[in-house]
Parts: sequence; C-alpha cells; structure tokens
Amino acid sequence: MAAAETPLRAAGIPDNAIWQLEVCNACRYCEGYCAVFPALERRRVFNRADLDYLANLCFDCRHCYYACMFAPPHEYAVNLPQMLAAVRRETYAQYALPAMFTKVVARNGRLLGLLAAAIAVLFVLAIAATGDPARLFTVTAQQGPGAFYGVIPYTVMFLPALIISVVGMAVMVAGGINFWRRTRGSLRDFLAPGAILTAAGDALGLRYQMGGGAGGCPYPGERASFARWAFHHLVFWGFLSAFLATCIAYVNEHFLGHIAPFPLLSPPVIFGTLGGVAMVVGTVGLIALKRRSDRAPADGRTIEMDYVFLVLLCVVNLTGLALLVLRATPAMGSLLVLHLATVLTLYFAMPYSKFVHFVYRYAALVQDRLEERRGLLPR
Repeated sequence: MAAAETPLRAAGIPDNAIWQLEVCNACRYCEGYCAVFPALERRRVFNRADLDYLANLCFDCRHCYYACMFAPPHEYAVNLPQMLAAVRRETYAQYALPAMFTKVVARNGRLLGLLAAAIAVLFVLAIAATGDPARLFTVTAQQGPGAFYGVIPYTVMFLPALIISVVGMAVMVAGGINFWRRTRGSLRDFLAPGAILTAAGDALGLRYQMGGGAGGCPYPGERASFARWAFHHLVFWGFLSAFLATCIAYVNEHFLGHIAPFPLLSPPVIFGTLGGVAMVVGTVGLIALKRRSDRAPADGRTIEMDYVFLVLLCVVNLTGLALLVLRATPAMGSLLVLHLATVLTLYFAMPYSKFVHFVYRYAALVQDRLEERRGLLPR
C-alpha cells in the first residue's frame, strides 16, 4: 500500500521543509546573505505561516545554496532555494480566490493561448455585429483620432478590460490581506509608515538581488552577476512606464478630449513605447537566463510558471509595439484585436500567475522591517 501523502508533499513541498529551516538556524553560516537568515534567527520554532513568510522574503539569489556545506550531495540535502520556491509557488494558490485557478492557469500556457484566441474571436464577432466587418482589414477611416474606435467600439474595448482588471485587483488585495493576517496577525501593523517606506526601497531597488556586496546573484550559475538584477529592473520599471502611459491616456481621453491614437511624440506614446521596449528586453533576458540556469536549486513547477508569465508579458508588449508601428496600415485592425486579446488574457492571469508575487513579497518585506525595528515576533 502506498504511503499517504502529507499536506506538504501533496503541494510539492519537501516533508523536511521545517527541518531544513532548523538546520540553517543552527548553522547560521549564511546569515549575512539576505533578509531570510536574520528573520530565521528571530524564531526558535517554525510553523506553516513562518514557511509562507520566509519563502516570500526570499529573492532566490541562491548564494546560500552554493555556500552551504549541507547542500546535496551531503546526506542532509539542505536545499533552501528549491524548498522556498516550492512554498512560494504554493502560496500563490493558497491565498488566491478561487485557489484552483492558480493550479489550472499559472503553468498552463496552452490554456492561456486558447483563452486569448477565444477573446480575439469575440472581438471579431463584436466588430461584425456593430457595422461592416471589412473595416478590420481596410485603411479607410483609420487615420487620426478615433481610429481605434472605428474598428472596435469604445464600450466593447473598455468594459471587459475594466471588469477583468477590477476583479483581478480585488483578488490580489484579498490574497495579500489573507497572507498578512496568517503570517503577522494585525492589519494595523501594515500601516507603520517607516516599515512601509523602507520595504518599498528594498523592493524597488531589488536590494536582495544585489548579492550583499558579492557582485549580484549566482544566477544562472554559480558565478555571481548583475544580469538578473538588471533584467528584473527593466521589466519592473517598464511595467510602471506602461501603466503611467495608460493613466495619462485615460486623462487625455476623459478629461482633455484628446482621443487615441495619440501622436508619436505625445506622453502616452513615449512612456508606452519606453515601457514596452524595456519589458521585451527584460522578459527575453530573463527567459534566456532561465534556460541556462542551474536546475539543482530550482523548483520545476515554479520554472514552468515563470515561463508562462514571461512569455505572455513579452507577447503583450510585442503586439503593442507592432500596433504602434503599423497603426496607419491595413494591419492595424487585426493587430488591435490581437493586442487587446493578449492584454485581457494577461489581466485575467495576473492574480493567478507569477505577477502576484510582488504582493506577498512586499508584505513579507514590510513584516521583516517591523520585526527588525521593534524586535517583535508575530503574536
């Protein structure tokens, strides 16, 4: 008879996860590498909530794996990056609503591809139902302000994006609140301004991917470099630039009366282009690093999740840049449909994909700063 699976093993987490933390806490050789090890030292016993917190405090820099005297092939087989990555991946499913969506969506690129195709078909049907479907492939009336809405009506374009993004944001906020309550307890703690600001600095600067003076992360291999840190910055700041472009475009349309598509040298186009290029370079760079990365300290399911999210984000930006370049050609209508379909697919996937890691990681960084400042453990 097969042995019954433990809750940890069923989730793809090693049964000895807490034991590995205890070994690290006894050794303390790696205490200067990142925030995880000081947080370990502030604890004497560990539970599943501690696992969730420490896993999201980890930036997967892998210094501890290559420095560890108890790493495989030692009989202790301590592999903290792999174990914490597995816990982190399970965190996304544990706190999402509904949880099953993470398990179904996050690593299923084919499903997301089918979803994008289905959304594109719905847009084509909406175009056919609201006028001459031939406008999808013609240049007529596609020049200047309002050209996009000449292909797809504003309501058809705006309402689905609004609904999916609001629901997705609500799911991520609810997951963050559940995570905080489980790992810390009081929501009032999250409002401490000092911890919020210093944690924001840690997150925005990717402090724990810089290697603590060791020359960056030992990623993709044992030799340290700043490549991963640089590509992450490109993706993060590129996303913020694109988000800023979207906000400016909204103000232009709804308050200033300027209708898209906007001139090439207008702020929405400039910020959108800079963000799109940065994200394409960043995602392609991260994919290349991941393909060459050492699999020993990695969690296989997390790698699959990473690939799906990075490829989807890259496709969204490639279609957006192609739409910008070809918006005055007969290809504009088709590219507009394709871009909107991939954007809505990204919005749908965000609460259940690797994107949501920033919610839990930021919450973990705030908790770390609170513990560091107050010398307190969660009650």
